[in-house]
Amino acid sequence: MSQIVEKARLRKQLLDSRDALSLDFIKIASSKIQDNLRKVEHYRTAASIGGYYSIGSEVQTQGILQEILNAGKDLALPKVVKNELVFKKVSRLSELEMGNFTIMEPKDRYETVKKLDVIIVPTIALTREGYRLGYGFGYFDRYLHKKRSKKIALSYAKQIVKSIPHDGHDVKMDCIVTEDEVIYPI
Repeated sequence: MSQIVEKARLRKQLLDSRDALSLDFIKIASSKIQDNLRKVEHYRTAASIGGYYSIGSEVQTQGILQEILNAGKDLALPKVVKNELVFKKVSRLSELEMGNFTIMEPKDRYETVKKLDVIIVPTIALTREGYRLGYGFGYFDRYLHKKRSKKIALSYAKQIVKSIPHDGHDVKMDCIVTEDEVIYPI
């Protein structure tokens, strides 16, 4: 089976599993993940953080994003511009607008940020080695490939899998935060 077909099969299976989670579980696990994220030194000491506005059954990030803003740190969120991912500085979550893929994102006029200390990356699944299964569009992998930012993925423990097909285009995470633990892949 080709890597593309295998990733698509795995993506559907794991998304279906995640989408079946109860809202109560998502809220409780997301709160624990936020607590565990605070234990990550790169996150705590970062002056500028790229995040994402969660949708559906993803780990809820709105509380994390607000916490970053409340701490006086620079927050940037992703936006697809001309088929490339850029991060734009955000000062209030209430100023976001509906964008591509029905995701809340910064307005065009917001300042594009070139350098971020930490980037919190969305994911469907991960391995303990730091390989990530994303949504299949490649935006984050292309963006992260050129960056020195520390990459942190948020995930439910049940979305950590034994293996994910990967190649040279796939970018490994520096840290994985679940409701149960913080994983530093080697």
